[in-house]
Amino acid sequence: MLITKTHYDVPSTLDNGRPMRIFVISPVVPNYPHAKFPGVVCFSEIYQVTGPVERFAGQIASQGYIVACPSSYHEFEGPEAIPYDVEGTDRGNKYKIEKEVAAYDEDATLSIDLLVSLPNCNGRIAATGMCLGGHLAFRAAFDTRILASVCFFATDVHTATLGKGKQDDSLERVRRGDMTGKGELVMIFGKQDTHVPRAGRDLIRASLDDADVACSFLEVQAQHAFIRDEQSKGRWDAALTRSLFAFMMEVFERTVGRDLGPMVNKADKIEHVC
Repeated sequence: MLITKTHYDVPSTLDNGRPMRIFVISPVVPNYPHAKFPGVVCFSEIYQVTGPVERFAGQIASQGYIVACPSSYHEFEGPEAIPYDVEGTDRGNKYKIEKEVAAYDEDATLSIDLLVSLPNCNGRIAATGMCLGGHLAFRAAFDTRILASVCFFATDVHTATLGKGKQDDSLERVRRGDMTGKGELVMIFGKQDTHVPRAGRDLIRASLDDADVACSFLEVQAQHAFIRDEQSKGRWDAALTRSLFAFMMEVFERTVGRDLGPMVNKADKIEHVC
């Protein structure tokens, strides 16, 4: 499917109130100018909307989804991508801690609001993201408008260190039941990921299971950032990325690509049948 690219500068209200640029990639079907598509918020890693993030978003859009990529660090600088070098990494990690958790949540809300306002969006929204973006896609799942979130190697969920003062309450909210009975969640981690080690993955999985969140938890033979096709430090696995992309698209197709009506949790007991 063909795609087009544009952007919107959306006013924000928190911190210094600087507008946030949201890059939007949309599918195009020739001769169907009034076609409507579901939307996906695609959160980026600490380097903002880089080439790998844009290509990842473009692949999703080409499957028939309008993809919105917010510039997460609009409080601190422009929408340009931050370089994949030592200085850029330090800058991105610095911003990650300095930004308010509430401001991250507002970015998600503004991105969802933009998608549902677009004339070619049918109002059914999912989310995804990598690294920092995986964590933000995780938090976006608290919004009832998000019907599915696929989170790639979501950093800091297990340590609660995201945001100014390290006041992230993601797992605390999960334990309170804020994610229970809402959209479908997918967590994807590399088993050799030093950013989210086994103890962290176990904590996240146990918290989601104990809260009865509808979640698929995938651990694969890979390192951190294995889906990044540029400056991956030798960690990019194209074949594994392709397989997991197909998994993600199955989830999106089933949850937002089709209108199944509201979810009803019947909680029927599963029979043990051979």
